[in-house]
Amino acid sequence: MEIKLASRIERLPPYVLNRLKSMIHDRRQAGADVIDMNMGNPTDPPPDPVVDKIREAVLDPRNGRYSVSAGIPNLRREMALKYKRRWGVELDPSTEVIATIGSKEGFSHLCLALLGPGDIAVVADPAFQIHTYAVVLAGASVVSVPLGNDQAFLDRIGDVLAHLTPKPKLVTLNYPHNPTAMTVDPEFFNSVVRMAEKHQVMIVHDFAYGETCFDGYQAPSFLQAPGAKEYGVEFTTLSKPYNMAGWRIGFCCGNAKMIQALATIKGYYDYGIFQAVQIAAIIAMREGDKHIQAQAKIYEKRRDILVTGLRKLGWQVDSPRGSMFVWAKVNPEHLARFKNSTNEFCLGMVDQAEVAMTPGAAFGALGEGYVRMALVENEQRIRQALRQLGRALNRQPAKASA
Repeated sequence: MEIKLASRIERLPPYVLNRLKSMIHDRRQAGADVIDMNMGNPTDPPPDPVVDKIREAVLDPRNGRYSVSAGIPNLRREMALKYKRRWGVELDPSTEVIATIGSKEGFSHLCLALLGPGDIAVVADPAFQIHTYAVVLAGASVVSVPLGNDQAFLDRIGDVLAHLTPKPKLVTLNYPHNPTAMTVDPEFFNSVVRMAEKHQVMIVHDFAYGETCFDGYQAPSFLQAPGAKEYGVEFTTLSKPYNMAGWRIGFCCGNAKMIQALATIKGYYDYGIFQAVQIAAIIAMREGDKHIQAQAKIYEKRRDILVTGLRKLGWQVDSPRGSMFVWAKVNPEHLARFKNSTNEFCLGMVDQAEVAMTPGAAFGALGEGYVRMALVENEQRIRQALRQLGRALNRQPAKASA
């Protein structure tokens, strides 16, 4: 029997990151100590009070039952309190906050709720893959606009919104940005709201790295902008600031109608997050502010080591103000050895340097020539990665035999 896949599967490109992960696995199985800076997967522990609370909650048999897909009321109330405390934003926890199984699940299901065949979403290039392919999986189309963090970027989006037929329904934004670590200041989101009002378009802001900031920078929330809740929502997650990535808990906050649409979709797909995780997440938000600050300092020190070392290799790299990534333009001489392909370069560095990083091309055409490196390894391992990259890249290519 011939198995025919859905057209949405056929629209997805080969996932180069799967090839990279497979190569890392194979090298480790062969005994290599690959330094993995490919994925934003925290290696540091969650706050002790959070771990203590989940131990306690797991022992309560009531928490093993189905929960509610929107999140328990106390959890949603705690997120609303955090928005008020942290960003000065008032949220109604019953209508403007919903818990998600991490922001990736929430974003994907929101696209199912808002988009369908014939619809269009505007996404920056480069972009985190789910921002593009959740749209594709919803049956809609993507228009890519070169990434920026200024009025010129918003003007490019505005031009698309004004002249494209059919008119796009949705614009996706993400600051601090993954993969580039690009940041914005509050006035940027004021301009976003003005654009949304002018063109009557929905805004979805991915704020996953909003609390991982350095050098005194404080990332603004989209919802801080006057009128933002009329036009859009924002995703946050406990994955990065609290080192709870595997716990899979995040939130979507903002426009009540969009939140309700997501709740409707989720009601068909899941029974909610394990309740013990939700209870522990409440403790994270109540008691974890000091942990967030301490973790950001750890990433800041790692960033300084990595940026300095990459510049010594002749790579172009800015020192980011936020996120847990460094976005670096590879020395052209180094890239030329690998067919000027960052995909091939990153595979080659796993093999030759035993260092894993993500090729910029995996995030869009404009990512070619760059790599993303996650600040998940400790300072000693980052220094070792830089030494191994230096040895591999400064090694003379083998001469072809006569």
